[in-house]
Amino acid sequence: MKKFSLSSASPVFLAASVACVSAVWAAPAWAFTPFTVKNIEIRGLEHIAPGTVYNYLPIHIGEQVDDQKAQQAIKDLYSTGFFKDVTIARSDDNLLVIVQERPIISSIKMEGIKAFSKSEVNGTLKGVGLVERHIFNRSILDQVVHGLQEQYEGMGYYNAKIHARVIKLPRNRVAIHIDAKEGEQATIKQVTIVGNHAFSESRLRGLFSIGAPDAFSFFSKNNRYSREKLMKGLEKLHNYYLDRGYLNFDVESSQVQVTPDRRFVYITVNVHEGSLYHIQSVHLSGDLVVPKPELEKLMEIRAGDVFSRAKINDTNSAIAEKLGNLGYAFANTTPVPKVDAKTHEVALNFEVNPGRKVYIRRIEITGNDKSRDYVVRRQFRQMEGALYDGALIRRSKLRLQQTGFYDKINTKTVPVPGHPDQLDLDVDVSERPTGSFSIGVGYSNAQGILFNGSISQNNFMGTGNALSFSANVGGLGTAYNLSFTDPYVTPDGISLGFSLYRNNTNLSILSVAPYQEIDYGGTATLGIPVMQYIYDYMSLGFSNTTINLFANPPAIYSQYVQTFGNTATALTVGNALTFDSRNSPIFPTKGFYGSLALKAAVPPAKLRWYKAEIKADYYHPITSWLTGGLSGRYGFINGYGGLSVPFFNNYYMGGPTTLPGYQTYSLGPQVGGYPVGGTRELLFNASLYFPLPGLADNNNFRMSLFAASGWVYGVNSDASGNNYSYNNQYFPSLGQMRTTVGVGFLWISPMGPLRLSLAVPLNRHPNDLTQPLQFTVGNNF
Repeated sequence: MKKFSLSSASPVFLAASVACVSAVWAAPAWAFTPFTVKNIEIRGLEHIAPGTVYNYLPIHIGEQVDDQKAQQAIKDLYSTGFFKDVTIARSDDNLLVIVQERPIISSIKMEGIKAFSKSEVNGTLKGVGLVERHIFNRSILDQVVHGLQEQYEGMGYYNAKIHARVIKLPRNRVAIHIDAKEGEQATIKQVTIVGNHAFSESRLRGLFSIGAPDAFSFFSKNNRYSREKLMKGLEKLHNYYLDRGYLNFDVESSQVQVTPDRRFVYITVNVHEGSLYHIQSVHLSGDLVVPKPELEKLMEIRAGDVFSRAKINDTNSAIAEKLGNLGYAFANTTPVPKVDAKTHEVALNFEVNPGRKVYIRRIEITGNDKSRDYVVRRQFRQMEGALYDGALIRRSKLRLQQTGFYDKINTKTVPVPGHPDQLDLDVDVSERPTGSFSIGVGYSNAQGILFNGSISQNNFMGTGNALSFSANVGGLGTAYNLSFTDPYVTPDGISLGFSLYRNNTNLSILSVAPYQEIDYGGTATLGIPVMQYIYDYMSLGFSNTTINLFANPPAIYSQYVQTFGNTATALTVGNALTFDSRNSPIFPTKGFYGSLALKAAVPPAKLRWYKAEIKADYYHPITSWLTGGLSGRYGFINGYGGLSVPFFNNYYMGGPTTLPGYQTYSLGPQVGGYPVGGTRELLFNASLYFPLPGLADNNNFRMSLFAASGWVYGVNSDASGNNYSYNNQYFPSLGQMRTTVGVGFLWISPMGPLRLSLAVPLNRHPNDLTQPLQFTVGNNF
């Protein structure tokens, strides 16, 4: 939404106001001989309290008044803006102050304003004093109308008409009606760049967020003219040339031509490129405080390179960051260029001024209205009383972001008076809602209608503890889950959590397997921080699983029941080592996540198996809005002690969370015509993530282009398809792998994540079940 401001019109208003007041001040007061005031009488007040007039009146009882003081009194009362007319008179030794009040605003009504939000317009009106129960000033209303008209034109609403009506009401009150007829926003027909030679016009047009219509204009509205967006585009154009050696680049003019019907806009940008400049030499000078070779390694620009302002700024930042990590909080690097216009070369000298080392005296935390103070402090690696360390402060901010409790974290250093070697660190956080309560309906084209309800609080009572309960009914059955985690059960960051669950799942609904699974259990997990980014999680779990078979089950199911019975228990122990440097756990744009997990079902419970899994996700920003991602995972599970792997512990593949384009859980070995999963899993994914066109600033939406390849395996069946056996094949052949490409959409909705994918399998086999369009809403189970 475009922000509404009247700053561009304020000089006109101020000039008009000064002229008006000056005219009043020049008017003479009633002439009278000087006298001593015995009493002051105020006449004409309707809404303003007499005390307000006395506060502004520069004359008091017992003082002598002459023409000069009377004129000053008139000026002072007029300057308040409360009165249309002020008269000073004398009655015997009484001073009469006769006023005519400006009317009071009774109501303000706005109609037809859609380009600006109501709150933005109301905020602007409040800023200039045009609000209900305030004094009405016609010149301020005219300013509002003029400023609003300018704002509309700046956004391309050239046919917008703004009309303000003032309706007089009894008791010296007025009602204000502001009516707007916005018309259609002018669309851009063409953007032309003249004078460019080094770069193509199409490449330069791509720097602008506005332009002629394209395939995404319906979503992005990039063909709608906006003066603000045009200026930002011109700034990007200027930076583009400066970063590529054109030191003397200049935008000579930018012309916006509107068609006679004021519906279309043609934009012409005239540029002067100038000559291409190279770097002749690069030097470091000043008080380096660290060995010169260490700073030279940070240089982003070197002799022979094309001149680049971006690389110069990056070098400044890198040197300042290096010195900041050593306690020099105010380190400053100044690039001093020496330009040779004849040879088109630039000699650069970076002057380094580290300043003095400083220490952090105190860390002050504000904005944590819900979170307790220690919840913020325990994430900080910069300590009070320690040497300032920029790296530790940045690491602390990242740790706060990873909690998910805060929308914004701002840090600011404040000098300590009288102590030039000390700073206070102010940390201001903006808390986001960490609790939720929802009851809703979801739908999955794999599971059908889902009824779900959940209550969760990730910052329970401001302690940083997480507590949640969820219930899902419908689709494949029912699922209930209760969990609690204390991330700091000890001051050193050891976490302790537990979860309890009960599920009733009927997989025959998916035509995946003819059985019902009822299981309940729980897990306790202890997390230990190993070093920066690395955690070790140890778990102990218990599960009780009941299998009810339907008619004509495949041998893999019936033989399981013959071996273990309908009900079997498992006691599990596990260990997982994780590394997480992502900048967000939801929509990361950079960083790495990896895990190595080992888990086993051990005696005295019936089930005996062990499994190992490795996962890796890598994210890297390609541009300010485009992120590249690579992910992979591999896992295997084996039985031991002469016992086979329970079929419900197998890996399954297919569906929007593994291989989109294939029916959920449908891939892999089959026994008796049913997919039974596999004891091995391999999956790769390459993605390009980008915001939904037109919603770049919304953190709840993301789109992707992806390619995925994977397979589950490790189970053989005979020619009849009924008998089966396990094998020790740890890696699949390339011919077994299934590959799919497509586009994905993810929305973090109030009911849970909504996933939608449109995918095309590239190497479908005869028995594969495909489903190009897939989506889920709500929690899965």
